[in-house]
Amino acid sequence: MDNRERIANLIAGDLLKIKAVFLRPEEPFTWASGIKSPVYCDNRLTLTSPEVRTDVETSLAETIRAEFPDVEVLMGTATAGIAHAAITAHLMGLPMGYVRSGAKDHGRGNQIEGRLEPGQKVVVVEDLISTGGSCIDTVNVLRAAGAEVLGVVSIMTYGMKKGIDRMAEADIRWVSLTNFDTVAKVAAEQGYIGADDVTRLMAFRDNPSDESWIGK
Repeated sequence: MDNRERIANLIAGDLLKIKAVFLRPEEPFTWASGIKSPVYCDNRLTLTSPEVRTDVETSLAETIRAEFPDVEVLMGTATAGIAHAAITAHLMGLPMGYVRSGAKDHGRGNQIEGRLEPGQKVVVVEDLISTGGSCIDTVNVLRAAGAEVLGVVSIMTYGMKKGIDRMAEADIRWVSLTNFDTVAKVAAEQGYIGADDVTRLMAFRDNPSDESWIGK
């Protein structure tokens, strides 16, 4: 098992343990978009568990050092990535800031909070990547400000084709500590779900708008 796989399994187990990722294929959740989903993800819960928080932040720091060794600044996505960017930056001895979803309508009208000089090498910290929209918006704002965005590191990704394609089109390199496939595998191994449920979860990941996996 290489180090990336070790981290993926560790973080998957952590997220399941504290129900930051909650799998319920027999009774799907409904997303705001109306899509039925067998998974609910709230990585903010990692902040309330010191043990899991330590695993997440040390893994983020380790992954950033390995994948983006030239990084000079960490930037969190608003709002879920801010705390993770701050803690990881502290561990790495790096400056940190964050990018708002929109410019402020008062004061200096900042969208980027924290000092960022043109040409600085930035890594974006995100909690979850699904379709990639918020990540791409954040990267575009940083690029427009003159930053060299080395890439994005997230805690988890669903691994959905739409997200993968959109990130590739935006020319964004990204790495996630763990992913939906690993979470499903670990969940089955640890008895959170049955082996048959893994197939249903993968069907959802492959095409979230197709609800034929429900009730199988």
